[in-house]
Amino acid sequence: MGYLGLYIVGLIVGAANVIPGVSGGSMAFILGIYEELLNAIREFSSPRCIRMLCSFKLKEAYRTLPWPFMLVLLLGILSASALLAKPIKWMLEHELAFILAFFFGLVAASVITVLARLSKFSLPLIPGLVAGTAVGWWVVGLTAVQSPPDSWWYLMLCGAVAICAMILPGISGSFILVLMGRYKDVLGAIENLVNRVEIGPSVLLLALFSVGVVLGLASFAQLLSWTFKRYRDLTIATLAGFMIGSLRKIWPWKIDGILDNANTLPQIDGRFYAAVGLLVLGFVLVMAIEVAARCFEKRQKSVSETK
Repeated sequence: MGYLGLYIVGLIVGAANVIPGVSGGSMAFILGIYEELLNAIREFSSPRCIRMLCSFKLKEAYRTLPWPFMLVLLLGILSASALLAKPIKWMLEHELAFILAFFFGLVAASVITVLARLSKFSLPLIPGLVAGTAVGWWVVGLTAVQSPPDSWWYLMLCGAVAICAMILPGISGSFILVLMGRYKDVLGAIENLVNRVEIGPSVLLLALFSVGVVLGLASFAQLLSWTFKRYRDLTIATLAGFMIGSLRKIWPWKIDGILDNANTLPQIDGRFYAAVGLLVLGFVLVMAIEVAARCFEKRQKSVSETK
C-alpha cells in the first residue's frame, strides 16, 4: 500500500475512533492492515527497540523498525481527530441516524469479511464467536460513570483502557471513554488545540492521556499479537463476535435521537429511506474493498509464481 493509501486508511480509522460505538480496530481489520498494525506496535514496544533507543542506536532503530508505516498511519489518525472531531460531534447531535446507519453497514459487512479470513470454520470456533458476541453486547450496554475521579492517574488509566479497546475490532475506544466519563474532556481538549484556546490545560490533559495510551499499547498489543500467532482462527472468530455485539450500540434509531438512549424501531419516512441508503452504501463499500483486495492478492500471487 502506498503512503497516500495508508494515510487515507489512517483518516478512516481516526474518524471511526471519534464516534462512540464505532471501533477503529474494525476499520483497520476491514481495510486489511490489522495484523500489520499489531506487529508494528509489537516491534516498537519490544525489549530490542527499548535497548536500541536507550543505547542511542538511532540509525539501527531507523533501519529495522517500521517507522514509515506507523508515522503515515498515525498522521492520518491525528488528522482525522483534528479535522473531523467538530463535524462528527455535530452529526452525533443533529443527524445521529445517518452517521450510525453508515457505520452500521460498514460493521455488518465487516463481520462477513472477517469470518471469510478464517482458514476453516469449525465447531471449536463457535464458543469463541458466541463469547465475543456476548461480551461485545454486554460492554456496549453498560452505563457511564456519573462522577469520575478528576486526577492524573485516572486520565492515564482512561488512555490505557481506551487504546486497548480501540485496537479490538468491535469494541469502541471512544465508547469506553464515554463509560469512564472522559470522552467530552478529551474531545474538548482536541477542539481547544485546533481553535488555539486553553492550550496549557488541554496539552496537559492530552499528555497524561497519551502516556496511558503508550502503556496500554505496549502491553495489550503484545498479548493480541501472540494470540494471533498461536490461535489465529479462534482469535478472528472472537473478534468477529465483538463486532456482532457492537451492532447493538450503533443501531441507527434511538429514542429521541440521542446516542445514549435505548434502541427503537424507525418511523417509515423520507429520513428512514435516506438512512437505509447510507447503511447499504457502507455495506457495499466494504464488500467492494474486500473483492478488490482479493483480486489484488490473486494478481500478486500469480506474478510471484511467474517469477
